[in-house]
Amino acid sequence: MRKIRVLVAKPGLDGHDRGALIIAQALRDHGMEVIYTGLRQSPAQIAQAAVQEDVDVIGLSSLSGAHRTLFPKVLEELKHRDAIDIPVIGGGVIPSEDIPYLIDQGIRKIFTSGSSTEVLADYIQELIDPKTKPIEKPKKIAHIGIAVENIDNSLSFYTDALGLELEAVEQVETEGVKVAFINLGESRLELLEPLNDTSPIRRFLDKKGEGIHHIALEVDDIKTRLEQLIKQGVKVINEKPKPGANNSQIAFIHPKAASGVLFEICQHEKSDN
Repeated sequence: MRKIRVLVAKPGLDGHDRGALIIAQALRDHGMEVIYTGLRQSPAQIAQAAVQEDVDVIGLSSLSGAHRTLFPKVLEELKHRDAIDIPVIGGGVIPSEDIPYLIDQGIRKIFTSGSSTEVLADYIQELIDPKTKPIEKPKKIAHIGIAVENIDNSLSFYTDALGLELEAVEQVETEGVKVAFINLGESRLELLEPLNDTSPIRRFLDKKGEGIHHIALEVDDIKTRLEQLIKQGVKVINEKPKPGANNSQIAFIHPKAASGVLFEICQHEKSDN
């Protein structure tokens, strides 16, 4: 199979290309062939170059703030040349509120300034190579973990005031925690009570008091997902899955990777029913 060909372009009057050059080199390091059109390219020039170079994907970079106008114009120029099937992705300094608009216009994906080149390269590979199976995104919030001093003293709010159902209570000795599972639609709330002074929940309570401890996301293949996070440079607490409550395998992502939020990824054993 030939190398994936990527056109990297900076539409408009943007006079800085350092970021685009870094991206171009990173994609080359991942084995892709990169055509860089240079600065101050019009949408028509970009579309024409993409057709002439027979590229697989176009990557647009913008720092000027004109992305809402220029990115859709590139798509229009591709359509005029019967080349709308070439996927277009974007990146640069793009406000989050503009991303839904650009996606709605036909841009496949926007990579924000915090995105890694590993994520970008993986996405392009999955987008273009049909043999590359994309890793499924998290399916849902599996549960929200709430640290409490005493489950018995806290439970009535959830079962009486909110009218939720207590499913079960379990002790996870390896984590030093007692867990109460409370049903909430397709998800759960988990009340977490420390069993001893060395429990991570005990340390959390001593430092921050009662409250939300973590958010757990359900995934299909925790091992592959964890390997991908590590490859992408995401800081994790657990490099390998470990046993969790309710017959699950779990791993934690470091809060520094998610604006101070502790995320857990978890995979439950599939039921035979």
